[in-house]
Amino acid sequence: MTAAIEGTPDAPVVFSTEPTDCDHLIGIMTLNMPKSLNALSVEMCQLLSQQLEQWQGDEQVVALLLKGAGDKAFCAGGDIRRLYDSMSATAPMPNPYATDFFGHEYSLYRQMHFYPKPLILWGDGIIMGGGMGLMAGCSHRLVTERTRFAMPEITIGLFPDASGSWFLQRMPAKTGLFLGLTGAMCNGSDAMLANLAEYAVASSDYDAVIQSLKQSDWQVAANSTDKCDNNSAYSIVSRALAAQPVAELPASKLAQHWCAIQQLINRGGLGDIDALLQSDEALTELDADFAADSWTQRAVATYRHGCPVTAALTYALYHKVTDLSLEQVLYLETNVAVHCAANPDFKEGVRALLIDKDRTPNWSRTLADCLSAEGQDYIQQHFTNPYAKGEHPLDDWLSDAALGNEAVR
Repeated sequence: MTAAIEGTPDAPVVFSTEPTDCDHLIGIMTLNMPKSLNALSVEMCQLLSQQLEQWQGDEQVVALLLKGAGDKAFCAGGDIRRLYDSMSATAPMPNPYATDFFGHEYSLYRQMHFYPKPLILWGDGIIMGGGMGLMAGCSHRLVTERTRFAMPEITIGLFPDASGSWFLQRMPAKTGLFLGLTGAMCNGSDAMLANLAEYAVASSDYDAVIQSLKQSDWQVAANSTDKCDNNSAYSIVSRALAAQPVAELPASKLAQHWCAIQQLINRGGLGDIDALLQSDEALTELDADFAADSWTQRAVATYRHGCPVTAALTYALYHKVTDLSLEQVLYLETNVAVHCAANPDFKEGVRALLIDKDRTPNWSRTLADCLSAEGQDYIQQHFTNPYAKGEHPLDDWLSDAALGNEAVR
């Protein structure tokens, strides 16, 4: 039977349903902006949020699958061109469009993390930035031999946002801090190792995955609301996905180099890490195989060319959010993002990479500047709440006690 289409086929997100053999529905959400590699916009966040709410109350819908249109990307980040246009010298602080952009994006992530039905990610192709936030919010993540993921915000003067502070912290052996500092491009095996995916399938197996979900016995899930129950919808999805042939993925670079990465990140403070990353000789002394790998060399080159303020923010956030909840992290990331939209490096990074495309950003500070007493004050200012009382877009998520945590003030 052909899937039912809801809305227009040229909408930025297309919604459809697939009927199961036992008369339930699998909801399909397709990011539908392939020319921009399905970059996430405010409108797309709103559409996804509205449909999630609608399907949450529909008992016939038992699970949802999120994918991207085209064969190049699931989602290559956020649509930051309009955000760039809003970052003028006369823009108020906090920037209204930045509030709109990050407020809707982060509200969607929170909705996904606490969603009461299985959310399945078809993580084929490129996944970066905002796409990583969507990936982290799904309960069941599939990757393929074509999966490539990264948090490359150091190239544009932002920081690993989109809940990146939360999921980078949860990667083993501090590999998340390395990925945040270097924007290293990783593969599906790396995603499995880094707690970002659970299932490896071939990119050609999408129809087989849908068929397995449709053939599952969803009747037994009707009376189960406990995710741990063997008959819950979550368990049914897990069994259906585990029944798929396991694809052979490229070897994990994180697994190959975890020891060198762990030694690098535990070298000392950010200044010590920077000194090592800036020296080919020091990297070779640390681990010759690690230093000689083209993957490492690309990551190191990205770091060296990247924004020092981003490096300082990434390092500070990684250590600041250790004991924070997801909601507290998103609240804090909103503060940092809005400050970045008002400060020079984010705009300059977008200009150099996406607008003029000269790839020669003129960063406002060196890392030495950032590590000075004055520079540390500047970095810490990014964490302060820029909104008047009651106007923060995420205020209603948190109790007074949670807001009183020193880390989110």
